[in-house]
Amino acid sequence: MKNKVVYPGTFDPITNGHLDIIKRASKMFDEVIVAVAENKHKKPLFTLEERVIMVKNSLKNLKNVKVDSYKGLLVNYLKKIKRFIVIRGLRAFSDFEYEFQLNLINKRLGNHIEMIYMMPDETYLYISSSAVKELAYHNGPYNKFVPLFVSKKLKEKIKSY
Repeated sequence: MKNKVVYPGTFDPITNGHLDIIKRASKMFDEVIVAVAENKHKKPLFTLEERVIMVKNSLKNLKNVKVDSYKGLLVNYLKKIKRFIVIRGLRAFSDFEYEFQLNLINKRLGNHIEMIYMMPDETYLYISSSAVKELAYHNGPYNKFVPLFVSKKLKEKIKSY
């Protein structure tokens, strides 16, 4: 059986920090599935379909990385695709607290799930999708923190508001 891992997130938008984790994971696993979550509670700027397109475009050069999307609970998605190893990114202590709670809930819902936590390279520790969107709303230099294709899509989206 291949060594496969799932990297879930809303990726609204995908950032260079996300890409750092995905690229490093692609060297450790035979296959990385980047699972773009619907998550309407976060009120994403981009639709699920737009986010999937941006993620696919950003990862097109990584042959062992696949992009998928899901709605609902991660644990249900994992059961559906029969994958139970999950990578999550950690930037700061506040991320750890949230991820610790999430891990305990997921273990309660599916004790077969294993979570692996990765920190992005220090260059990307402060980057978040929220910060990138805030920069974009205020004409800041957001393009430094996302792939070129994503930067263009973000510019188009912000103009339409």
